[in-house]
Amino acid sequence: MKHPGSFAAMLEAELAALAAADRRRALPEAAGHSRVRVEIGGKPMVSLCSNDYLGLASHPALSAAAAEAAAREGFGASASRLVAGDLPAHRALESALATFLDRPSALVFPTGYQTNVGVLTALAGRDDLIVSDELNHASLVDGCRLSRARVAIYPHGDARAARRLLAAGCRFRRRLLVTESLFSMDGDAPPLAPLAEAAAATDSILVVDEAHAFGAVGPGGRGLCAAAGVSPDVLIGTLGKAAGTAGGFVAGAPALRDLLVNRARTFVFTTALPPPVAAAATAAVGLIAGPEGERRRGLLAERSRGLVEALARDGLARGQPVGPILPIILGTEARALAAATGLRERGFFVPAIRPPTVPPGSSRLRVTVSAAHAPEDLTRFAAALAEIVR
Repeated sequence: MKHPGSFAAMLEAELAALAAADRRRALPEAAGHSRVRVEIGGKPMVSLCSNDYLGLASHPALSAAAAEAAAREGFGASASRLVAGDLPAHRALESALATFLDRPSALVFPTGYQTNVGVLTALAGRDDLIVSDELNHASLVDGCRLSRARVAIYPHGDARAARRLLAAGCRFRRRLLVTESLFSMDGDAPPLAPLAEAAAATDSILVVDEAHAFGAVGPGGRGLCAAAGVSPDVLIGTLGKAAGTAGGFVAGAPALRDLLVNRARTFVFTTALPPPVAAAATAAVGLIAGPEGERRRGLLAERSRGLVEALARDGLARGQPVGPILPIILGTEARALAAATGLRERGFFVPAIRPPTVPPGSSRLRVTVSAAHAPEDLTRFAAALAEIVR
């Protein structure tokens, strides 16, 4: 018979092992209206880890839209949209997304994670092949695994390798090529046009996750696919980053939308996005598409270049940034933790990113820039980081 204390002992042993490897994590207590100027443990800090790239999370237009929707439609959606019905806020958001991205239709999921898992498990099965970039996000990795398809991993950003794997998979019923457009931990972009050519040449389905590019980069904020002149079969994005709200979406053909409504388990079997959140996201899409979005993207690009230039003077960065994500690779978990601690002591919040989020030996600070940062924030941060690393 199992001893009643054995489960607790097992948990403590696993936590102790994580701590010994410098991989145990905890939730930092944050507060405040802004995602750039926050309180961590009651201490005011400048945050350089948020994905609020345009500074829209605290925009009054989003709060007003959410309040109006809550008064008009209530807060919770109460059930899946297939069960409780399609509310006006959901339809308005999907219409706004489709129009902005110039796609025939869009479908919204409660989270970006659920979007990726739902798409891949709906489109691929045991008779199919998924060719996936080795640095794809965990949500894409999990979607690949849960689909039960054969999964082939290609070296990061290697379009030739991806094409070879797709071509070798001609016996499969269906082939999918899956990539991010702006990689969340390295801040780089793959060669989207050659990847699209590889998919077209092998009659494969191109799936691109624009989570970190949507709203923040590309022509009019429409992402890196638009910048590369690529129109993927399945375009995925999230609303919890540049849009400052929550949720994920798929944009593509009406038949794709209809199939996902029927087969994406993370859509069918979960409660829909709350109407006030959907309304706030619709307001955010309107801002992103208009002059305010263009102004904020200009600030974001300017701030990102400025930080890279400041870091480059101390050998901590090189080249021009693709977007607002700047990784500072420090190697060991202990070194990344020490740097994060030193920054917090100087008033900057940038947690250490460690395995399994990134490969062993590549622990880092994932620095993210926002249009809401002031130039002096970034200048002071660069100086503090250089002092710590030295």
